[in-house]
Amino acid sequence: MTYMQPGGSARSYLYVPGDRRDLLDKAEGRGADALILDLEDAVAVAAKPEARSAVSDWLSARQQTQQYDRVEVWVRVNADGVEEDLDAVVGPILRGVVVPKAEPAVLHEVDACLSRLESQRQVEQPLALIGLVETACGLLAARGVAVSPRVHRLGIGEADLLAELRVVPSATREELTSLRLQVVVASAAAGIGAPIAPTSTDFRDLAALRQSTEALLGLGFRARTAIHPAQLATINEVFTPSAEQTERARRVVEAYEAAERQGTGVGTDEHGRMVDVAVVRSSREVLERSARAAE
Repeated sequence: MTYMQPGGSARSYLYVPGDRRDLLDKAEGRGADALILDLEDAVAVAAKPEARSAVSDWLSARQQTQQYDRVEVWVRVNADGVEEDLDAVVGPILRGVVVPKAEPAVLHEVDACLSRLESQRQVEQPLALIGLVETACGLLAARGVAVSPRVHRLGIGEADLLAELRVVPSATREELTSLRLQVVVASAAAGIGAPIAPTSTDFRDLAALRQSTEALLGLGFRARTAIHPAQLATINEVFTPSAEQTERARRVVEAYEAAERQGTGVGTDEHGRMVDVAVVRSSREVLERSARAAE
């Protein structure tokens, strides 16, 4: 069975409460690269049956109009209600499933359930998974989570994780850097897409959102979740290389390729700085992100 190829071009993932039919109907036009229809934290326990029904209806309506490609559509399920949630949502237009509290055993359960439903419903493209690292066990097993079948990207759910670790973050949240890097390293080692950064709950402070998103970009994240449409433009902009960055990267690649044609693996850019395979690798990643954003 062929799963989704490693990578991940979406820069922004907008959470949409599954029981809010009014928000579901507006979600596609908000500017997100991807939607996460939420059956978990955004929905009260008593409202979860209603949420399953609303999301199922929305997906069915989208399938009937064949609106498959406008944005990626994901569903976040409940770790303690995997089968019931998946039974309500699995179908051909779903890109994949966001698994909270992701640990290898949970992901194995999700994979088995998806395989059964895909076969029954003749889903041609197997669904991918985003594993949210939100527990101490999940963090320790991040490498195992990243290499689990179907896993497309990792995310990190810091509110749950910090509560379990008994960490009280400071205003700068510098103590989170080592935790975040573990998810980045696990993703790179597994050869999957760069991870998705955690949500900022203060959707009114866009300056702070920009600052924290730029810091997360520097740590190796290449996307971020949002809880409000107002956050999307900032997230998309930060994770899209600027024209200047793209042009600089292009010149670095050209300098390296010129050196290769001359039979050497090291060249220099227009400022006289060394350009080797490690430097050009980062530049090519910038060019790839820029090209995806322009599609």
